[in-house]
Amino acid sequence: MPLTTINGIRLSYADRGTGRPVVLLMGTGASGSVWELHQVPSLLAAGMRVITLDNRGVPPSDPGEDGFTIDDLVADVAGLIESLGIAPCAVVGTSMGAYIAQELALARPDLLDRVILLAACGRSSLVQRTLAAAEAELIAAGTELPPGYRAAVRALHHLGPATLADDELTEDWLDVLAKAGPTGPGIRHQLAVSALPDRLTAYRAITVPCHVLSFENDIVAPPSAGRELAAAIPGATYDVIGGCGHYGYLEDPDAVNRYLVDLLSDRSALERSA
Repeated sequence: MPLTTINGIRLSYADRGTGRPVVLLMGTGASGSVWELHQVPSLLAAGMRVITLDNRGVPPSDPGEDGFTIDDLVADVAGLIESLGIAPCAVVGTSMGAYIAQELALARPDLLDRVILLAACGRSSLVQRTLAAAEAELIAAGTELPPGYRAAVRALHHLGPATLADDELTEDWLDVLAKAGPTGPGIRHQLAVSALPDRLTAYRAITVPCHVLSFENDIVAPPSAGRELAAAIPGATYDVIGGCGHYGYLEDPDAVNRYLVDLLSDRSALERSA
């Protein structure tokens, strides 16, 4: 992935295809390359130009050791969109990436023609805020949890019951999760950012067409939180994909991709609702 300088920091991104541009924003601690497993091929096949990036804090983008805020992450994405000359474009975000997209829609609606929010909420629960703070403390203290324990906790937290009930499938997930992601200072700052304050009142000022897509068994951003977010954003539409946890875009990529292609198409329900 090439590196560019945005707002004085290095930002790693990939730009593929032609057609309608769509920027994909990943969640806490994850590389933009995660989208390449399923979503990038599907969107490219649908004739779209797909841009992915590593958010500040995820190498090889700037590690952000001195700290950063949601406003910094929003400014990074806005700067990349402007540098590529793709405005107005679509933005798809999941988890913390959805939070960035929500704030981008509020701060820079001129850059966007639509936003799709996966595994999203307008405020984090007390348990999620507490967990994010505790994980950040572990990183700050240099505490290394056993990989198997870390993987098992992530699996219970992010996967749906159908996946967890399949030992063979879960074994593959545990192998991946045991090796997943960096854990340095940048991730500690991302964890702090990912614990959303209550932004529901602010989101009533969003004017960009938005669609919220929840996952039925998501305990991080449950469907009730997704519905609450959609209700706060004027004109937002809402759907739920069954049988998935927080990683629904990886657990049932075919269903997610069908939604994305439809919602990003010229005749999508999202566009007609605007």
